[in-house]
Amino acid sequence: MTADHHEIWSQVLKNVEERIPRESFLTWFGPLKLLEASNGVLNIGVPNQFFYEFLETHYRRQISAALEEVASGDYRIQYQIIQDRETEEPAIESKSSQPFPSLAKGYDERTRLNPRYTFENFIEGDGNSFAKAAALAVAEAPGKTPFNPLFIYGLTGLGKTHLLQAVGNFSLANNRTGRILFVTSEKFMNDFIFSIKAYKTTDFSRFYRSVDLFLLDDVQFFQGKERTQLEFFHTFNSLYQAGKQIVLTSDRPPKELDDFDKRLIGRIGWGLVTDIQPPDYETRLAILQRRADSEGISLPEDVSEFLAITFKDNIRELESALITLVAHCSIAGIDLTLQLARNVLRDQIQSPTVNISIENIQEKVAEYFKIHTDSLIARSRKKEVAKARQIAMYLCTELTNNSLQSIGLHFGNRDHSTVIHARNIISKDISTNPDVAKEIKELRDRISLR
Repeated sequence: MTADHHEIWSQVLKNVEERIPRESFLTWFGPLKLLEASNGVLNIGVPNQFFYEFLETHYRRQISAALEEVASGDYRIQYQIIQDRETEEPAIESKSSQPFPSLAKGYDERTRLNPRYTFENFIEGDGNSFAKAAALAVAEAPGKTPFNPLFIYGLTGLGKTHLLQAVGNFSLANNRTGRILFVTSEKFMNDFIFSIKAYKTTDFSRFYRSVDLFLLDDVQFFQGKERTQLEFFHTFNSLYQAGKQIVLTSDRPPKELDDFDKRLIGRIGWGLVTDIQPPDYETRLAILQRRADSEGISLPEDVSEFLAITFKDNIRELESALITLVAHCSIAGIDLTLQLARNVLRDQIQSPTVNISIENIQEKVAEYFKIHTDSLIARSRKKEVAKARQIAMYLCTELTNNSLQSIGLHFGNRDHSTVIHARNIISKDISTNPDVAKEIKELRDRISLR
C-alpha cells in the first residue's frame, strides 16, 4: 500500500465530509480505517456488521460519488469487519462523559422524570379514565399486576407522556420500586447508536436492563429500525423475565405498527393495551381551569368556553392557546376578553379542512394524475393507480375528520389497515423523496382552493 492510496482515501473522506452533516460524518466515518489497497480495491475496516450495513444503506451514493471524483473510477471500496471489541475493557473516561452510568436509587436527573407530571394534576374524563386507573395500579405495584407491559396509545397531545411520567413520579415518591428510568424511543435509539460507535454495547445493555421500572415514550418511532427493534426486543425480554415493570406509549395500537418485529407485537400484547380518547367538552373546561389556576390566571368564562369549543382534539394545543392569550395580554397590558381571543387566535381557528370531503380529494388526485376517479375505488394494481390511491388515502387522513374505516369504505370497501399502510408509506416517501413531497404540497393547495 502506497502513500497514494492513503491520499486517495483521505480525499474521499474530505469529499464525503462536505456532503453530509459534520456530526453524521464523525459518527459514521470517524471509526473507518484504510487497511490495505491492491488491484484497484480499497479495503476499509469497519467496527462491526451494523456499521457496514448502515454505510451501505445510507451513504453508499455519497461514497461512490466521492471515489469517482477522486480516483476517476479506478478504485472501488470493499469493507472488512476489523474486530469485535465489545468484550474489551472500555477506555477510561471522566464520569461526566459516560452515557450509561450505573443507575442509583432515588430521585435524581438520571430518572429523566419531569416532576410536573403527576396523577394529581392529570385531569380525568371519560376518554382517559381507564388508562389513568391502569397507570395508577401499575405505579402502586410495579411488576406485581397483570398489566405488564402496560401499553397506552392515542393521538398526539392527549396526555400519554403525562400518564407515563406520572407512573414514575408516583412510584418514586412512594418508594414503590428501586431504579426508575423514563426515556423516549429516540433517546433509546441514539444511545444504542452511540454504544456501537464507541464499542460500548455491553455498557448500553447493562444500563437499560438494570432498571426496575422502564418507561418508554413513543415506541412507534422504532418502525423500520430493525437493529434498534432487535436490541429493544432483548431489553424487553430481560426486564420482563426479571419481573420488572414496562410501560410503553404509542400514537397507534400495536396491530397498526407497520415495519415492526412480530415478536415484539406479540410481547406487547402479554399485558394490557388501552387507549386515550380526545377529552369531552367538560374535561376540556376542567383542563383549562386547572392550568389557569396553576399559572395564577383569571380566565373569563366566555373565553374558557370559546377555547374548549375551538380546540377539541389536542390538549397540548388547548393549553398552548391559553398561554398565547395570557402572554399577549401581559405584553400589551390589556385584559383578556372573548374578542381579543378571537383576534389573537384567528389563524389557528381558521380551518381550511372543515368542508373538505373524501370525494373532493379523490376527484383532485385523479385529476392531478390524469386517471379516472373510479380507478381509485377499483381493484386495479397498476403502479401509477396504486400510488395515486395511496396518496389520496394519505390526504384523506390528513385533511378530513373521517375515521380510517370510513376512508377505507370510500376506496372500494378496503380495510382500515390498508389506509394505515398507505398513510405510513406516503409519510415515509415525503421525508425521503422530494418529488413526492412536491406532489403532496401541490395537491394540498389544489384541494384547499377547491
